[in-house]
Amino acid sequence: MPDEAFSTPPPKLLDQVRDRVRVKHYSIRTETQYLQWIRRFILFHDKRHPRDMGAAEVEAFLTHLAVEGRVAASTQNQALSALLFLYREVLGIDLPWLDGVVRAKLPQRLPVVLTRQEVSGLLDRMNGLHGMMARLLYGRGMRLMECVRLRVKDVEFTRGEIVVRDGKGAKDRVTMLPQSLVGSLQDHLRWRRQLFEDDKAQGRAAVYPPNALDRKYPNAETDWAWQYVFPAAGFSIDPRSGAERRHHVDEKALQRAVKKAVQASGIAKLATPHTFRHSFATHLLQSGYDIRTVQELLGHADVATTMIYTHVLNKGGRGVTSPLDAM
Repeated sequence: MPDEAFSTPPPKLLDQVRDRVRVKHYSIRTETQYLQWIRRFILFHDKRHPRDMGAAEVEAFLTHLAVEGRVAASTQNQALSALLFLYREVLGIDLPWLDGVVRAKLPQRLPVVLTRQEVSGLLDRMNGLHGMMARLLYGRGMRLMECVRLRVKDVEFTRGEIVVRDGKGAKDRVTMLPQSLVGSLQDHLRWRRQLFEDDKAQGRAAVYPPNALDRKYPNAETDWAWQYVFPAAGFSIDPRSGAERRHHVDEKALQRAVKKAVQASGIAKLATPHTFRHSFATHLLQSGYDIRTVQELLGHADVATTMIYTHVLNKGGRGVTSPLDAM
């Protein structure tokens, strides 16, 4: 019998994409989004194989998203990134420049910023785990997922610092630890250590190791230093490895808690957990800190991104006094 009869069939396209994403150490969120967009692209073109298509088909799909789907510019860019990854990283094809794409309109909006009084009123209505996380978001200007994914080893009480690992753009940065939170955070970590010891006694203390760390340090996933500061209430199945672990707290729970606090406080602004980051930057600039310091604390690659907060600082009409008020 010929050897071909026993040969293993090549993996399906989406399985190849999934494997390549994991080799590149992209997050599970990026993996999920890329697979979704590639699947939609294939279905849009009547299930044709991407190898049989090219720039014209990619342009047609992206234009459809902008014109018919009316998606936001960020959504269209995400779809483009997924398709470029498919062609370059999986199929080994470099697409020519996509000149024919109708671009979704990129809105020029100022960020929502709370006053100091509004922040205080909002935080007064939040307690427990979510209250502590909200105070960290405002107190150090972190992004939502940077707070949710915080590990024990990255909290430095002696130096008064918190290290943000693998932030946006896969960059690390150091930011301050608010001194007003030191005591409550230490109490929380004592409770967290007891939970870890209880899990360890049951043989269930493993956490997700980043960037295949488990291959270099086999015991890292059960080490106290690598535990999440804000753990989930129960165990869940890792969609990649199938292992049952205690993951970090669900970020959606914090989003709901913030929304509930906003409604209870009567603030007429569309505030979310990310609003704390905008407020952090604006309030630092109001206090006289220079733009470069704020840029470093926020982890912005370009100071132009941080400059948007200088517009928020200005009063209406760029600080000009209305002639009506001068009468």
